[in-house]
Amino acid sequence: MPQPSTLFGEELRRRRLVAAMSLTALSRVVHYSKAQLSKVERGIKTPSHDLARLCDAALGADGSLIALITTTQPIPTCEAASDDAPHEEEWTMQLSPDGPNWFHPVGRREVMGAGVASLMTWRSDERGALAPDTGAGMLEASRSLFTHYRRLGQSVEPGLLLPVLIAQTHTLRELSTHADARTRAELLALGSRYAEYVGWLVQETGNDRAALWWTQRAVELAGAGGDRALAGYALVRRALVTLYRNDAAQTIALAHRAQNGTLPPRIRGLAAQREAQGHALAGDRSACMRALDRAREFLAQGSDSEGPVIGTMHLPDPVGMVTGWCLVDLGRTREASEHLDRQLALVGADALRTQVRYGVRRALAYAADGDIDHACALAGPLLDGVAAVRSATVTTDLRRLARVLSRHSDHPSVRLLAPRLGTLTSLPTP
Repeated sequence: MPQPSTLFGEELRRRRLVAAMSLTALSRVVHYSKAQLSKVERGIKTPSHDLARLCDAALGADGSLIALITTTQPIPTCEAASDDAPHEEEWTMQLSPDGPNWFHPVGRREVMGAGVASLMTWRSDERGALAPDTGAGMLEASRSLFTHYRRLGQSVEPGLLLPVLIAQTHTLRELSTHADARTRAELLALGSRYAEYVGWLVQETGNDRAALWWTQRAVELAGAGGDRALAGYALVRRALVTLYRNDAAQTIALAHRAQNGTLPPRIRGLAAQREAQGHALAGDRSACMRALDRAREFLAQGSDSEGPVIGTMHLPDPVGMVTGWCLVDLGRTREASEHLDRQLALVGADALRTQVRYGVRRALAYAADGDIDHACALAGPLLDGVAAVRSATVTTDLRRLARVLSRHSDHPSVRLLAPRLGTLTSLPTP
């Protein structure tokens, strides 16, 4: 969390005076009280990230104020087994009828040491080989299932899908050892997409470390099938973790690395979008918009893969939506709210997770712009969806929204929304 900063307060006051703006005038622009701003300027009150963004935009500081409260955290790493190839790795998963489930990767030596005789075990005949038609049929069925699972993932919490997705990833990996060379490569490529999607859903539960472990499994499966490009997308996924940690510098650095000219245009486009989000966190509007322009150019070139689409499949205009997202972090709340209004009108009603993710951010934009009634009117209908999808990343924005609304606790619409909002923002992460 940001700490009270004399340096920030002094710079805020200096820039406000240079702009010939009184505390009262700044208060009206950023929708924080004059007393609160005065305490921040004197270094006796903590400047939040949201306040820094709004003041930075209001005073044209180009990220200078934001930089004064930015803290750097280490990039989370994944625990890849250095002495075991992916096909030699054992996975242990427990499924409980009353809800709690767990998954744990272990080496074979650990499994043997634990006493596998106590477990119900079975395996396929390693000497058998898949007939070409059988392999093609399994591939087609698994592709179709993946599309359905991704659609289902829009409306249910991650824990309901993770067991079957993990099992399907394992099945594709094992099938690949019995298939001919061409089918093997396709099975491994599809398995890598399953593993990458598992990583995303695991991040939605709030477990960044496990999410990156699965992303690394995806890279290894793709590499075993001859696809080296997914390693570039793994950088985009790591950058998403640092983005939600408010680490602009590492988000930008990781996204830069994923825009290598040898990578497919779609991965480079997704990386450019992530870079733009990092620049927005840093308050650099010009660099943000340049990155968004690159993203649109790359994504317009289409996908180089015949397999499942990497990244979102529920945004008609991904760059347009991310532009609205970035404008919130740039402190341009009025522009952001209008932009997100237009973009959310394009999203299908069945894409609940997407509607909730960007809908909460739209409500946050309106609240930060001082339109409390409209923010509450937008947020209220989203709360059932928030409870259904149980997204750790959505909850991050929901907590930001709750903090903004808490400054208006005597407002009737806030009092009406507060009990449910409080419950959802305090839900424990699975």
